[in-house]
Amino acid sequence: MDGLGRSGAGSGVSAPPDAADSPPVSAPLARVAARREQRQAGARRRRRRRRILVAAVLVLLSPAIYSYTTWMLQPSSLPFGVRSVEWVRADVPFGNALVDEIEHIYYSWNAPKRGGPQLKSLPATGRAAKAPPKAAAGPPRIKPVFAHPLPGEGIWKPTGPPVKGGPPVLVTTFRPELDYPSTVAYVAWFDHTRTALAFYPGRYEPPNAAVRGPMMVPYDQRWRLLATFNSGFIYTDVSNGSTDNGRMNEPLADGNATLLGYRDGRVAIVKWSGGPNAGPNVAWARQSLPPIVWNGRLNPALNDSSQWGYTLGNAVRVWRTGVGIDRRGNLIYAAADGQTVVTMARILRRAGAVRAMQFDINPEWHTLITYTHHHGLVPTEVGPNLMQPATRYLAPDDRDFFAVYRRLPGPVTVPFK
Repeated sequence: MDGLGRSGAGSGVSAPPDAADSPPVSAPLARVAARREQRQAGARRRRRRRRILVAAVLVLLSPAIYSYTTWMLQPSSLPFGVRSVEWVRADVPFGNALVDEIEHIYYSWNAPKRGGPQLKSLPATGRAAKAPPKAAAGPPRIKPVFAHPLPGEGIWKPTGPPVKGGPPVLVTTFRPELDYPSTVAYVAWFDHTRTALAFYPGRYEPPNAAVRGPMMVPYDQRWRLLATFNSGFIYTDVSNGSTDNGRMNEPLADGNATLLGYRDGRVAIVKWSGGPNAGPNVAWARQSLPPIVWNGRLNPALNDSSQWGYTLGNAVRVWRTGVGIDRRGNLIYAAADGQTVVTMARILRRAGAVRAMQFDINPEWHTLITYTHHHGLVPTEVGPNLMQPATRYLAPDDRDFFAVYRRLPGPVTVPFK
């Protein structure tokens, strides 16, 4: 009995309190927990909305992402940034106009300033000639603009091996404007009796090449290669037509300045009016806007932005290139930074051109390269271009270009091997 009494209710051992008897949670703690739950729920909603928004943006941008990725994965000779800009031009709605406007603003802000220090020397081009070219064959010295010319200014120098006892290619430099004493023009002259020119499509220009060809100087023609240089504006900018060996790449447009290479070796610049194709007597044809020099005079429409406003217009100072024909039918190429359409026309006229046309512009595209053949083919870039190597046209290039060869007997054609 005593044991039962010790283990009973009176033993002093208490049972756990019932849940109903537990003290209630304080009201402040409940409010904190509720706010925390609300914040977590709000965060979950915001994350869900962000995911939905990102998914919607990706769906909307997926065509552009696909287009850009496809564009950038294609083979190209251009740097990454330039390729991206070219994609905007080609595939983004109104992208061409947008890029033109941005470039217009950028190059206007960064235009060269008038005045500044005088140059003490000119960039080295060509090599010293053993004897000056005969007056009947070579061009006269370019008359200096400055009263005190620098050594070698405007004096032509040969670059490659002689052909038939004379220089097929001559180059020189000179300062074209008194107000811009640091600006240099780079000029080349090609003897049409010793050279043959060929016009080659690139990977993407012209867009519908009848024969795309090697997109570079063919390997089996490099033994006679003398020079290469850039072509004109892309077709989508100004509908510049071109032909090769009687086959039309893009239709020739009436009124455009057209550089022609005839099968007999002659070259000429004409105002085109002969239909979409140049015909069988023309080895190649390439157009680029209206002429800038005609019969020795500057085109009076050069200040008309309606004709020269397709890209950077006529007055923005930027790298520009152009080609001309002298009185004897020889081709002249010129490139210079900080030029307008008017000043480029003046450069070509001063160099001896009686007819001239503008070619491509902007710092990415100007390219004049000459070649020597000592222990292999050695390219030399005439005029600085950090975006293009001297080997530019010895590998497939995106844009069309010209190659200058040692002349061979027989009719001139474009060798596409």
